[in-house]
Amino acid sequence: MQNLAPIALFVYNRPEHTRRTLSYLQKNQLAENSRLFIFSDGPKTEADKPKVEQIRQLAKTITGFKSVKLIERTENIGLANSIISGVTQLVNDYGKVIVFEDDLLSSPYTLQYFNEALDRYSTDEKVMHIGAYMYNLKAPNLPQTFFYRAATSWGWATWARAWQHFEPNVDTLMQQFDKSKINAFSIEGTMNFWKQMQQFKAGKNNSWAIRWYASIFLKNGLTLNPAQSLIQNIGHDGTGVHSNNEDIYQVNISRQPVTDFPDALQENVQAYQAIKQFLKTRKGNLWQRGVRFIMQMRDKYLKN
Repeated sequence: MQNLAPIALFVYNRPEHTRRTLSYLQKNQLAENSRLFIFSDGPKTEADKPKVEQIRQLAKTITGFKSVKLIERTENIGLANSIISGVTQLVNDYGKVIVFEDDLLSSPYTLQYFNEALDRYSTDEKVMHIGAYMYNLKAPNLPQTFFYRAATSWGWATWARAWQHFEPNVDTLMQQFDKSKINAFSIEGTMNFWKQMQQFKAGKNNSWAIRWYASIFLKNGLTLNPAQSLIQNIGHDGTGVHSNNEDIYQVNISRQPVTDFPDALQENVQAYQAIKQFLKTRKGNLWQRGVRFIMQMRDKYLKN
């Protein structure tokens, strides 16, 4: 396979997560032929400086790739700005990019999946995003890969032709939604995607991912996804900028190469229903947890 996509890895102050992410990436089949770009954000506080420096020293020792380039930012620009600028830089230079953050463990076949999909759908304007993470779906008859509307951000890839439609201005995005679009965007109310848009507008989050998904959705774009996850997120241990302790999203990484890709450029109805069912169950689990927590607090209060 020629003309492999460059890999962008965005890191900050979690050296152990970064080391594990790199260790798994190195074991990928196409790693030795891939260019790796490590974007290291500047420290936000004095307390963050030692860990930021530790990661930069680690990055300078990394081998196993065609080339490794470390981009050290002197200022802290935040994850969203770091990703937006880094992705823009690489798609402008190479026409495509594979994106990792510092808390993602990959299958040995993840890079192969990305590169094959990037080649296969390179000229299909409707396909705008390739995701490698998938929920632990209870749907045994799904095809190996399928198209879906929402964009996952835990290991993904795209092309310059798609990224040019990324709209960073949340007001420009939100004014294009009506009630039916909000319902479709939010997977019929099973996911809080519209709430994330509102929170971004209110300054309560700084998500690049929700604006990217909204940009894709408004273009009637599709995202390619594996039925068995090729990524596991290890950042939900409370250490991340945007993470919390959450085991609902834990998966077993697929150890099989992806060999089957859809020909029809349309959302897979079966996959959509399976994802919606998973999200509904998750929502119920979270609600039940919330009720249990409130009851525990009430009982504790009554005892005192």
